[in-house]
Formats: sequence, structure tokens, C-alpha cells
Amino acid sequence: MKRLILLAITLAAAPLAVAQLYKYTDKDGKTVYTDQPPASVESKQLRVPTAPAAAAPAPAKTALEKDKELEKGRKESRETAKKADDTAQRAREAEEKCSTATGNYKQWEAGGRFTKRTESGERVYMDEAEQAAEKEKARSIMDQACKKA
Repeated sequence: MKRLILLAITLAAAPLAVAQLYKYTDKDGKTVYTDQPPASVESKQLRVPTAPAAAAPAPAKTALEKDKELEKGRKESRETAKKADDTAQRAREAEEKCSTATGNYKQWEAGGRFTKRTESGERVYMDEAEQAAEKEKARSIMDQACKKA
């Protein structure tokens, strides 16, 4: 029983040993395996593949590391949400500018009598050439404000 236990322990520890292995035949004709080369007999050195080392399991993450990862994820989520909000805000502002410019152009297009203020503050009616110029100016502003990128 003791021999069996000793053999089991030896076999279990064998893959852990990284030693040279020699094979030779002794004077009685028996094959002998040893880690020391014999001096008087010719021996053959063997290359025994050792069991591949098991990949070391990744060390368990500490609570601090887990907390840092969670905070990093939260920060990325906040940044993504902020970018989405900024994009939506810019889209609303562009839509509002387009709507205002379209309304202004439609007023010029409807026609009528338009007035302007002089440098002294008087109100005077615009002639047709001035109205056409203002209408063209309003159209270019509308085109620029409403163009899609």
C-alpha cells in the first residue's frame, strides 16, 4: 500500500520535473531510465515532452478595479448621451432658422407695400427695385438656412 501511494505521488509530480532523462540497458539486460547518465555504459538521452503549462487564470479583479471599469462605462454613456443631445439641439436650431427664413421670404414674395427707415429715422416706402433686392436677399438666406448637409 505504501509503495502504491509513493508511486502515485511520484507520477503526479513527474510532469513538474524538468530534468534530462537517459535510457540504457544494464548488465542484466534490463532497460533503465534515469536522470543521471551512467559512467560505464553507453546511454541515450531522451527528450520527453512535459505537459504544457496550464494557462494561469486571470487574477480576480479587485473591487476598486471593478468600480473603475463601471465608472468608465458610465462616463462613456454620459458622453454619448451628451453628443446625442448636442446633435439634436443643433438640428432643432437649424430647423428653426430654416422656418424663420422661409417665413421672411414668403412675406417678400406675397408683395405689398414695404417701408424702411432712413438714417434720420423716417419711414419711407421702398420702390420695386429695392423690394426685388430684399426679396432676392431673403431667398438666398432661406436657401442657405434650409440646405441639407
